Amino acid sequence: MAEIVSLLAASVLAVLLFSRLGLGSVLGYLAAGAVIGPSGLALVTDADNMRHIGEFGVVFLLFLIGLEIKPQRLWVMRRLVFGLGGLQVAVTGVFLAGLIYLVLGVEAQTALIIGFGLALSSTAFGVQILTEKQQTTSNWGRISFSVLLFQDLAVVPLLILLPLLALGEMQFSVSMGFAVLQAMGIFISVLVVGRYAISPLLNAIAYSKSGDAFVATALLLVLGFAWAMELIGLSMAMGAFIAGVLLSESEYKHQIEADVMPFRGLLLGLFFMSVGMTFVPTSAWNNLGVVVLGALALVSIKAVVLIGLARLWRVPLSIAVKCGFLLSQAGEFGFVLFSLAQNLDLLPVGMMETLISVIVLSMILTPVMVKIAEKLARRLKSAASFAMETSDPIPERPVIIAGFGRVGEVIAGMLRAVDVACVAIDMDAARVARGRELGHSLVFGDASRPEILRAIGADRARLMVVTLDDHHMAEGVVRTMQRLYPEVPVHVRARDWGSADHLTALGASHAIPETVEASLRLGAAALKAAGVGEDERRALFEDLREEDYAKLREHQKA
Repeated sequence: MAEIVSLLAASVLAVLLFSRLGLGSVLGYLAAGAVIGPSGLALVTDADNMRHIGEFGVVFLLFLIGLEIKPQRLWVMRRLVFGLGGLQVAVTGVFLAGLIYLVLGVEAQTALIIGFGLALSSTAFGVQILTEKQQTTSNWGRISFSVLLFQDLAVVPLLILLPLLALGEMQFSVSMGFAVLQAMGIFISVLVVGRYAISPLLNAIAYSKSGDAFVATALLLVLGFAWAMELIGLSMAMGAFIAGVLLSESEYKHQIEADVMPFRGLLLGLFFMSVGMTFVPTSAWNNLGVVVLGALALVSIKAVVLIGLARLWRVPLSIAVKCGFLLSQAGEFGFVLFSLAQNLDLLPVGMMETLISVIVLSMILTPVMVKIAEKLARRLKSAASFAMETSDPIPERPVIIAGFGRVGEVIAGMLRAVDVACVAIDMDAARVARGRELGHSLVFGDASRPEILRAIGADRARLMVVTLDDHHMAEGVVRTMQRLYPEVPVHVRARDWGSADHLTALGASHAIPETVEASLRLGAAALKAAGVGEDERRALFEDLREEDYAKLREHQKA
């Protein structure tokens, strides 16, 4: 309990302080880990165990990224992933290996291990910074993620290469060939099973209307795919990413994202803190010159190499600079590779501690590198062209409909008839399925959850229409919209005048009792049948609707 309280307290204080200083939450987590870790106040003594638990944060992070990347977009990204990403790993790894071989005088195989281990960047750092800046779907965000994606794939052959180097054999055995075939079989099976089994499972859970079961199912999907990929030698993060891609077109995507998000935030923060705990000041101090020069040389070389390669891909210089500086650090897979190399006696005595210090220091430099990159990019491009290059085109401002019952479906149909973009949210799986079959833009989820509203673009909505039958749920939506997006008008269906006044007081722009319009429509039919002329009827109803039905309220009270 003392360790848990220490972790929570340190993370809250550090993130608040570093965010206030404009240095970002990642650097705050690193500092918090260093302070309470074994080399600091020793409030937490088992840093390795914390890192293993924290790695699940990277798993959830990659899952959420996969949710945003549809299979078609992933196919479009193949040139960046295998072309730019592959060249980055190869060129950086060979260059660093050659430099280490010449400067440190180590054996060639040791130089290769260190060079390629440092060539890999930190997926957790890169994607977290992109997420904080809301740039994951920007041009430089996509390019950076493509490189990171290939680096995750490159971990597999590197892990296979280390035992072969230890044996002095540079060829695959027959058993290795069978292992590769077995891995491919498992990989294809996971994809096929995932493609055809996920939807029926989610449908069954959604129809049960059990929120707890839905959260458990979301966690099962993330961890299940991660575990399956780990069995064949791929990283757990890669398995989670594949699960996210498979779910990217599901109507349950946004609700799953909302359910997983809290786990991602907590565990990813724990991962960064565990990295900070591995920093040993005494070891770094004893080799201060090597560590500092090594970290500075590393981030400089990686930034320059990636900028040069990105320019070969005709990436604008301002974007290339941001990508290069963002991915200039060494990554978390370096801990894994160097630990395995040390166990196989492939690293000189004492080298492991120095390498860890270099990796941690390069990570600490990342937020600073990103800030420098942003300033350089602004100088390289004018503000207008810079914004155009780094941001996606802003989609049409949609109307959001909370609730797809009878009223919500009618409103969606009316908006669709006049070509006004709208997206509806509903917690009834049957309604969602039927609406999507009819061609409506509809997602499964709780409209009062901030994560759901952010995911569907409530920040750029022109209007929110709440048609929910449940008064308490409608009130929750109004409160959330007022707290997060007070500039977006909210029109609400209410039960009666009292409910309408209450919702208006909470911030709704317009609240109409559900019986009012029905009464007016029935009254119109009665007046017409009684022989009242059209002009007279129109004048009467316009008079009743004026000033928020004030006269109609007076009649009802009387």
